Amino acid sequence: MSNDKQEPYFVISVVSKMLNVHPQTIRHYERLGLLNPHRTDGNMRLYSHSDIGRLEQICSFTNLGVNLAGVEIIVNMIEKMEKIKAEMRKEMSKKSEEINNLLEEIKKYKQIIANTKQNVEDKE
Repeated sequence: MSNDKQEPYFVISVVSKMLNVHPQTIRHYERLGLLNPHRTDGNMRLYSHSDIGRLEQICSFTNLGVNLAGVEIIVNMIEKMEKIKAEMRKEMSKKSEEINNLLEEIKKYKQIIANTKQNVEDKE
């Protein structure tokens, strides 16, 4: 579930129609811990786009014949891989910035060396 307060949410009947999944099936997936929709103060389930995406994954795997225990493992691994990918992208971005900064320093030093060499040659 996303923590973004601006993200639109959908009630279970809408999600059920969107994905052609019975509401009881969606509730069952929630009881098993495969889904964790947002709840209103009145305890109504509200599904975000990320919840719907996760439900689509669950349905895809069950339609392929994967049992729910397997679906849970697969979906959790996909989620972990996405987090790792995001962390790697962030780290790669930081390293890329560091490299660019070092390249700029090298350019400055090259210019200093070139100027120094020119000054030495001019004095000779």
